[in-house]
Amino acid sequence: MRGTLTLIILLAAFAPAACSADRPAGPREQDRFLDDLQARTFRWFWDVTNPRTGLTPDRWPTQSFSSVAAVGFALTAYPIGVERGYVSRADAAARTLATLRFLWRAPQGPEPAGVAGYRGFFYHFLDPETGHRWEQVELSTVDTALLLAGALFARQYFDRADAVEDSIRALADSLYRRVDWTWAQARPPLISMGWYPESGYHGWDWRGYNEAMIVYILALGSPTHPIEPEAWNAWTETYQWGSFHGQDFLQFGPLFGHQYSHVWIDFRGIQDAYMRGRGIDYFENSRRATLAQRAYAIANPEGWKGYGPDVWGLTASDGPADVTLTVNGRERTFHTYWPRGAAAGYLNDDGTIVPTAAGGSVPFAPEIAIPALQAMRDRYGEHLYGHYGFVDAFNPTFTFTDVPLRHGRVVPGVGWFDTDHLGIDQGPILAMIENYRSELVWRLMREAPEIVRGLRRAGFSGGWLDAAQVE
Repeated sequence: MRGTLTLIILLAAFAPAACSADRPAGPREQDRFLDDLQARTFRWFWDVTNPRTGLTPDRWPTQSFSSVAAVGFALTAYPIGVERGYVSRADAAARTLATLRFLWRAPQGPEPAGVAGYRGFFYHFLDPETGHRWEQVELSTVDTALLLAGALFARQYFDRADAVEDSIRALADSLYRRVDWTWAQARPPLISMGWYPESGYHGWDWRGYNEAMIVYILALGSPTHPIEPEAWNAWTETYQWGSFHGQDFLQFGPLFGHQYSHVWIDFRGIQDAYMRGRGIDYFENSRRATLAQRAYAIANPEGWKGYGPDVWGLTASDGPADVTLTVNGRERTFHTYWPRGAAAGYLNDDGTIVPTAAGGSVPFAPEIAIPALQAMRDRYGEHLYGHYGFVDAFNPTFTFTDVPLRHGRVVPGVGWFDTDHLGIDQGPILAMIENYRSELVWRLMREAPEIVRGLRRAGFSGGWLDAAQVE
């Protein structure tokens, strides 16, 4: 879903601790909040994923297809659940094995139906029961990359010498080695966004800056079908550097583009040629993007209700309706699912705030991201924060009770609130908070030879990468 949008551009028993949104929370209170948020968000993946197939729905409770990117986030969630004590290692390993085994056995081929993928890649969405291509969606390079990143993390975590964990490692390796990255270079050296059996390659390639860093790094690190380093140079040549609300950084409007690759790769202290020229790293770049979004919300040039220092964050998300309405004498256009974001030359803002925008940015700017999450929970309570953590999005400006909605509900006098959780938005909240607290995903992925190889072939050096003992 994110790739398409780029182109257009524990538990319920424990109520959240009460605190004032107008005063900063202390460290202990923040820890309790993060404990609660992680537990609830993990439980979403554990409860809604099909235990037989391991396929995670795109959204829930609305019935939907499975998203292969959401499966990648689920595979990342399970070890976090073990470390946090939400599930046993044995149960998490069994779920992981079922997922990887199902994906490995799912049919691959050039046919337009009855298969899960082709050339090792997977279709963007899969039928939740059969695992076959959903309708006529594309074979997606970025969604496959997010899936593989989760599989490689699972391989790194489940390292014990027993039948189940041995099988996890073997299947994760096999899934990754099967992907033919060079085939996806429809217009070398760049990688195509996808392929359709009916019409061939997608008309657009991955060009930066956006969430596709993980695509190129995995492709460069492949032990079987690697692309050449010139692909990274071609990718960075398409970057757009600019200034937005007091910050200079690589421009991309929705915050997911500044977050997704960082879920699995620790970019702190390592630089490619582009970032060496700018004197920063990609982690700092994402920090600046986060600070700029908060500054934009404080300035609130469009005058949306509720925006401020602790209520901010634009990224691709659900929204109330595709409609233009008059609000306080001014015409306002609202959208359903839309690549919301704010950057230089890019403004998609209809008053909808997305909690994962702040949640996925916790490691970059914890001093503003954690208070924002707490303030949103405290201000909007059960309308926004429930059994599985934050719903996908909310819009305080949209208070119309007589307009048909695609998703969610309107609380009279308060605003529109989604009623769905989306896997690709739940995932960054859980994983990035864990990276902030323990560096679990980053630490294990720093030891993955494919990540090290991919980064080095892209020209990265410095910090932990120079000390890495794997090739």
